[in-house]
Amino acid sequence: MKIRVSEVQDFLQSQKLDGWLIYDFHHINSIAYELTGLSGMQTRRWYLFIPFRGDAVALVHQIEKDNYPELDVPKKTYVGWRDMEAKLSQLLKGSRAVAMEYSPRSSIPYVSKVDAGMLELIKGMGVEVVTSANLVQYFEARWDHDIYQTHKYAAGELMKIKDETFDMVAQKLTKSEELNEYSVQQWVVERYRKHGLVSTEAPIVAVNANAANPHYNPTKEIHQPIKKGDLLLLDIWARQDIAKSAYADITWMAYAGEVVPQKYSELFAVVKGARDTAVEFIKEKVEQGEKVYGWQVDDVTRGFIKSKGYADYFFHRTGHSLGLTDVHGNGVNMDNLETKDERELIPGVGFTIEPGVYLPEFGVRSEIDVFMGKEGVEVTTSPPQEAIIPLFAR
Repeated sequence: MKIRVSEVQDFLQSQKLDGWLIYDFHHINSIAYELTGLSGMQTRRWYLFIPFRGDAVALVHQIEKDNYPELDVPKKTYVGWRDMEAKLSQLLKGSRAVAMEYSPRSSIPYVSKVDAGMLELIKGMGVEVVTSANLVQYFEARWDHDIYQTHKYAAGELMKIKDETFDMVAQKLTKSEELNEYSVQQWVVERYRKHGLVSTEAPIVAVNANAANPHYNPTKEIHQPIKKGDLLLLDIWARQDIAKSAYADITWMAYAGEVVPQKYSELFAVVKGARDTAVEFIKEKVEQGEKVYGWQVDDVTRGFIKSKGYADYFFHRTGHSLGLTDVHGNGVNMDNLETKDERELIPGVGFTIEPGVYLPEFGVRSEIDVFMGKEGVEVTTSPPQEAIIPLFAR
């Protein structure tokens, strides 16, 4: 398995939990597969129980007993539902509280993978179910040195692609060639391939009012032209095209002209200030040996924007965990708006800081990536943007 039972047990003991019950049916719990490395055919309910001490045990259906080679622990089998419930109850005997991929009130949706019926079954056995959010972050969302290096590679290549994209847009507009959000988006996708990157989604290329829609997605049918005098937002994310690599994710702003209008510059200064305030807050907490939590970072960022009078125009979280299979990972998010993420920022996690202000006529966002290293807090997408780029003054 990817996770070591002894390390899990050390963590369980530190959290005063009796065990971790990992459960899946038909791949509804993707975290179970990320943690164990399971592949192949698993069509029946299966369980992996890791107690705080003693042997870990898997419970699988009789017809699929050979389909779990990655689970290098003793395996018990069941046939019918009565047999399954009886053996599951036996596994949990003596346990008072176990962790599962569940989040109270779905406060952290990324780890809400267990259905209500299964929770009812476990609770009916006299066992309290608590969230495994901290376990998931510790054992699935932290990067080792090799994964960190893949993130750094992706971050460096994305910064190059950003420069190449702005250069291309400037050249085409200077020559009065036709250009639109979709054509630039597809150009960036091609640059991903040339730079050895992949992504599950196409990037965001948005001008003017479309930049005020944080998840705007130009398509072949729906897009806007890019012209001189337009404000351009470029949000690109990708990972290295190898088996196990971490995403990088950046957002930069440019203006298709020689001098950036004051209204754009002033709003970008607000966003930049919020971004830098968040990073400084994290660094100061870490340097002082204090814990820092995702919701606190969001509060600090949002508080800065509120102090500038734009509270109503910042309507998404400050940042998200960076994952391996998806740009949104299962680690701590910088969030006290959409959810209250009470998880701690621990060494080994990577995440974004991306405040934005979205007015009806245009929007501004700045996005950087941050890594919690053993040696301190690192902005991995350096240098961060200091001002909107005037494309014709480059």
